Amino acid sequence: MTIDQLQTPAILLDLDVMEQNLSRFADGAKAYGKQLWPMMKTHKSTILAKMQLQYGATGALCGTLDEAETLRDAGFQNIMYAYPVSTAVSVDRVMALAKSCPNFIIRLDGTDAAEMLEQHAAQANVSVQYTIIVDSGLHRFGVPPTDTVKLLKALSVYPHLIFRGISTHPGHVYGANHPQEIPRYCQDETQSMAQACQVLREAGYSPDIVSSGSTPTYEGTLQDPHIGIYHPGNYIFNDVIQLSNGAATQQQCALTVLASVISRPREDLFICDAGAKCLGLDTGAHGNTSIKGYGLVVGHPELTVFSLSEEVGKLHVDGPTDLKVGDQIRIIPNHACSCANLTSYYIGVRGEEVKELIPVDIRGNATVKNVHF
Repeated sequence: MTIDQLQTPAILLDLDVMEQNLSRFADGAKAYGKQLWPMMKTHKSTILAKMQLQYGATGALCGTLDEAETLRDAGFQNIMYAYPVSTAVSVDRVMALAKSCPNFIIRLDGTDAAEMLEQHAAQANVSVQYTIIVDSGLHRFGVPPTDTVKLLKALSVYPHLIFRGISTHPGHVYGANHPQEIPRYCQDETQSMAQACQVLREAGYSPDIVSSGSTPTYEGTLQDPHIGIYHPGNYIFNDVIQLSNGAATQQQCALTVLASVISRPREDLFICDAGAKCLGLDTGAHGNTSIKGYGLVVGHPELTVFSLSEEVGKLHVDGPTDLKVGDQIRIIPNHACSCANLTSYYIGVRGEEVKELIPVDIRGNATVKNVHF
């Protein structure tokens, strides 16, 4: 079967490009003696997670407890959960993960969530490993590097919580509007972690784990002597956001939305059959203003996806075009992570040939398993 025989809209995954992306990042980690624990929220697929292991990853960072539980069941040994938890339902799931996964680690940035974890851990007679979140500039979770010791001392009163190290996410890099801005964010990342390591060691603490990462800052921080584990996520697909900050080229974008042109109401307007339910409504993040429209139409610089309804998209035509009603187009989404979360499977392709369906099997809400009516 070939791509032109597919029902549209469809989420295509170019397997050749994806494998090149996986190799590139795995080779970088290997060259500098680093570990790769990719963020799983990008693809939410057990099959792709296992493929990342095959390409050299040694663990996973998870954005949901669903992801963590699924990967534990799939045999992953090293799993980090990116956020604190604060409800009894979530805490109980953390207890089960701590019991059943050899190296499950949660992240903390305060004592409120830690106290709840300690109470449940004492009752369950289980130890929970954690890293402290360091704020390296995103100003979302975390403490300033100089406050790491203060928080660690406060957390040390909880005997069932085991300190493993420090983690950060330099997510403010996604506010960059130009590749020349990226080194500044790399510096934020490395200097913050170096400072946190220094104050910890001066206070007599030795972090076993120093983890960080994002796709745009990955290659610019691999030489850092402090960071040992990296957590890029989007690199497996890449998208328009990565194009805007220079982390990828169009040829390195593995995920595209296949759409058909279904109408031309005016000379300067096409309508395609991919809307917000395929592409998402992301136009950038954290202040990025360099992105134009809702995706990049491959091979058609004269087109801009300027408006989305749920099921259709409007394409503005600026200049000559050979496109016509009935043609297929491929659109690189602005944010591949959001786009991927809107489908139940990827259509894996090589060239123009359709090769396989890859389930997106970790995007549901697994807690419904525990709901009894």
